[in-house]
Amino acid sequence: MFRNREDAGQRLATRLLEWRAARPVVFALPRGGVPVACPIAAALEAPLDLLLVRKIGAPGQPELALGAVVEGEPPQTVVNEEAIRMCGVPADFVTAQAARELPEIARRRRLWLHGRPAIPPYGCTAILVDDGIATGATVRAALLALQRAGAARRILAAPVAPPDVADRLRQECDEAVILAEPFHFGSVGAFYEDFRQLEDAEVTALLDAAGVGRSR
Repeated sequence: MFRNREDAGQRLATRLLEWRAARPVVFALPRGGVPVACPIAAALEAPLDLLLVRKIGAPGQPELALGAVVEGEPPQTVVNEEAIRMCGVPADFVTAQAARELPEIARRRRLWLHGRPAIPPYGCTAILVDDGIATGATVRAALLALQRAGAARRILAAPVAPPDVADRLRQECDEAVILAEPFHFGSVGAFYEDFRQLEDAEVTALLDAAGVGRSR
């Protein structure tokens, strides 16, 4: 049980100290990944950025991920071929939906990071941080996007994940640091005493305090 996201980040930081010499870049998946990533970036003396991902849901079933679009130059679209076949959607549906999500990605970067350009992951050790993993769809899309963008190494850091999901994600990255892999999972929030939804102003304040965005 974690007290809150900051507590989870502090615990993860102690497991990630060996990567400080590699001069990594820490990428947080917002919103929940931000307060987890802040103490990690501080402990590793690493720059902190967001990696913005928007899920692409199936028609009439938005919770079923057909893929995701991840910000970058250029943006990366990751597709779930099995889900696309199962739903029978046209081949260009995901591409069209991805294009519609790009303005929202840009809006969130302006809101949370005051429009600061993203840190390119090319050639760096990228540490991807979230506050917990349930299905792994968003994390998988982010890891694949980091690979396509040329990250030299991809380290996944999360407080908790189901063991089967954790095993699959280990095949998608160079190392996965996951503190707890409970067989009876339920939900990510079940492993936190405080798992409240973060407001936009809180995300911005955390990033400003970490020296990201306007205060940088």
